[in-house]
Amino acid sequence: MGELARRHFERQGEACGRLGSPFMARLLPLAAARLTPETDFGRAVLDWPDERMFEDALSLRFAGALHALVLSGRAPELAERYPPRAAAEAGDDDALWAAVEAAMTGYGDFLGEFLRHPPQTNETARAAALMLGFQDAARRGGRPLHMLEIGASAGLNQNWDRFRYDLGGAGWGPADSAVRLAPEWRGPPPDLGPVEIAASFACDLRPLDVRDPAQMLRLRAYVWPDQQPRLQRLDGAIEIAKARATRVARADAVDWIGASLQRRPKDRTTVIFHSIFWQYLPHESQQALRSAIEVTGDLAEADAPLAWVRMEPWREDPWKAALYVNLWPGGETRVLAHCDYHGRWIEPLEEATGAAA
Repeated sequence: MGELARRHFERQGEACGRLGSPFMARLLPLAAARLTPETDFGRAVLDWPDERMFEDALSLRFAGALHALVLSGRAPELAERYPPRAAAEAGDDDALWAAVEAAMTGYGDFLGEFLRHPPQTNETARAAALMLGFQDAARRGGRPLHMLEIGASAGLNQNWDRFRYDLGGAGWGPADSAVRLAPEWRGPPPDLGPVEIAASFACDLRPLDVRDPAQMLRLRAYVWPDQQPRLQRLDGAIEIAKARATRVARADAVDWIGASLQRRPKDRTTVIFHSIFWQYLPHESQQALRSAIEVTGDLAEADAPLAWVRMEPWREDPWKAALYVNLWPGGETRVLAHCDYHGRWIEPLEEATGAAA
């Protein structure tokens, strides 16, 4: 493995460890040290263009392909070395890598096909942070919400109002929900009131269909193997999305938002939202989206407010995210909370601060 690829795998392993996945923190550096071009899959990874390695999240594709194979039930020997099996806890790197090599030899076509597609995630736990922004938009806007999500993947967080939340002892949402979100809450309980949703729409450049088992396997594969509660939440959210016939439009975010803002209704608070999406956009698309949102916001009147709610990396510390909210008329950027990328903890700010998003 070349030096750049090795560094990429090692850095991603470190990031996974910080985000609570000891298994990924073990697997990726192991690949950095031992991956060879002796299999078609290994060669495909090692031949990846250097200039696209980070942008394409190659290390996560590699790990996701192996996890998909485990979840498919095709490679029981590899599955024995993966969480939640006891053998995975033994920390035997030689045994783990032997199972990985056997899988790369025996299931190269499956792994290679997975590798060709970009990563897909739809982390439902992020809804706990986003919900604070929706509460703020509903309270300050004073009208039912007209929701527009960009970068929605399978659209699971379109159903945020069907999840159950426990935020510092404050409960919200149906008590019998298949998705229960109880992050570590680092502050006083929030004031959670009723929220009326008038309509909800979403887009993604490559949306996933919750009715397609192959696409859902891809989504499940990008949940890290030793984070079983995340996988259980994802499965619950998939069932809710199936029951509600959730749909996501296949569209470029810039084009879709432009058209959607032209049609936004009166007497509603239009809410544009996204989570860990902005960083994947080309700079030109970021500028175009920001311009479309801010120009529309500057023209917004009190009977049709516009809110922009997003959970994205915190500009002062890349190891945590922040919940940014703008509401027009006015449009000041406020930071309502800091949070973990996967929603493990939320730290509400006692006083929302103005800051550049």
